[in-house]
Amino acid sequence: MPSEHHSPQVSHGMADIEPGLRLHYVTAGEGERTVVLLHGFPQTWWEWRHVIPPLVESGFRVVAPDYRGAGHSWRPAGGYDKRTVARDVQILLRRHLGLEGPVAVVGHDIGLMVAYAYTRAYREEVSHLVVMDAPLPGTEVFDRLRGDPRVWHFAFHGARDVAEMLVAGRERPYLQTFFNVRNSDPSAISEADLDVYVSAYSAPGAMRAGFELYRAFDQDARDNRAALESEGKLTVPVLAVGGAASTSGSLVEEMMKEVAENVVGCVVPGTAHWIAEENPRALVASLLGFLSPE
Repeated sequence: MPSEHHSPQVSHGMADIEPGLRLHYVTAGEGERTVVLLHGFPQTWWEWRHVIPPLVESGFRVVAPDYRGAGHSWRPAGGYDKRTVARDVQILLRRHLGLEGPVAVVGHDIGLMVAYAYTRAYREEVSHLVVMDAPLPGTEVFDRLRGDPRVWHFAFHGARDVAEMLVAGRERPYLQTFFNVRNSDPSAISEADLDVYVSAYSAPGAMRAGFELYRAFDQDARDNRAALESEGKLTVPVLAVGGAASTSGSLVEEMMKEVAENVVGCVVPGTAHWIAEENPRALVASLLGFLSPE
């Protein structure tokens, strides 16, 4: 079994979402308030391994799924637009886990896009939204960053079949490079951690599923622009988190002000893109300050 299954802090489960799709998830804690943690690419729920224990110690219940196509979740051929991925999460939370009342939703990287789509679609079910270090399709910031050579992977991952062909059999060096070029501290993702991610993304169809998330960006942009035009800006409290040495950095706050009214920005020191793994202590402090202000 992958080492992630030996973590004593969490319980693992599988949820039937629809025919052909089961989602893997972990839960921890029994608090009355729930925080949902949505990982990025090329990660799984394991991204949050340092964040979950202090959130539980602070009285929260935590749910961290592997979204559609990632980790131990099933990998259907389609449905990688973020509205559909968000619907999967909503079914997991409400139908499978039976949660009631609003939850705080935290999303990093691709998870940022899913968290935003979730909040758009299920506003009454979200108390707080935290978005971490990625551009959101449909915003001016996204359009600006899309042409930046530092986000070369947007175009590469979007090249259907070509990307799969070039990475097949080379998942470990590709993922290691992908992490290292966007990391202020390479030791933050150890060889054992890399093993977890490589195991997940070396599975048949896993890398293709990850790339499909990028290939849905144009649809995501259309969905996000249409929602903003028809519904206006979000009013839920938003914490926009960037890494101090990241390409996105302080742009995350600027970006979220395009689509939300109540936005607070935060740049986490000692981090680039992999914030939850590079400086989890500072991230947790920011999360708790936002979710449980004194």
